[in-house]
Amino acid sequence: MSDLVLYNYYRSSTSYRARIALHLKSLPFEYRAVSLIKDGGEQHKPEYQSLNPAGEVPTLIHGKRVIAQSMAVIEYLDDVFPTTPLFPKDPYARAQVKQICEGINCGHSLTNLKVQNYLEKEIGVSPEKKSQWVKHWISKLCDSSEKLIARTAGKYGFGDTVTAVDAFLIPHLFSANRFGVDISLYPTLARVNDECLKLEAFKKAHPSQQIDMPKS
Repeated sequence: MSDLVLYNYYRSSTSYRARIALHLKSLPFEYRAVSLIKDGGEQHKPEYQSLNPAGEVPTLIHGKRVIAQSMAVIEYLDDVFPTTPLFPKDPYARAQVKQICEGINCGHSLTNLKVQNYLEKEIGVSPEKKSQWVKHWISKLCDSSEKLIARTAGKYGFGDTVTAVDAFLIPHLFSANRFGVDISLYPTLARVNDECLKLEAFKKAHPSQQIDMPKS
């Protein structure tokens, strides 16, 4: 039995990032599903909030250590399991990778499920306007990511080796597709997406391959 446990949700892009990192590093882990929808959201239950007071996914357990937030999870995995590093050692290159990742992080926060729920249930935004909100911010993030990654891309998002850039970008593009954003408008992102999705780690991490993916 693995001493790594990942609490996550199949469709959560932040969970998807963590799964990509784990699979890239060939680290066995126990998958524990946290439905963000069932019974009002299992992330709100006291037993989960005792691990992650923010009520968010993913949460990584390593022995007795508890780590939340996808950036912290991936950096921790890189430090503790340095094989297949996802962050460059060179300080400037590392900063560039983090810049792109944090840009995706910031944009994602405007479109995640709890923001969508608040817009609709508390402010009274219609489902149509809510979708318009999500699509707008995803598109804005694709615009800026295309410009940044066009400067750094080789075969993948940062040169010819898979990095954290790819672990953050591919889940973002999955969400873009889901909300009807035309990825073909972003040629660098579309090409990197195609290359990454050929890799076994990305195939294993894909939402469609997770145990909590609905059958219908």
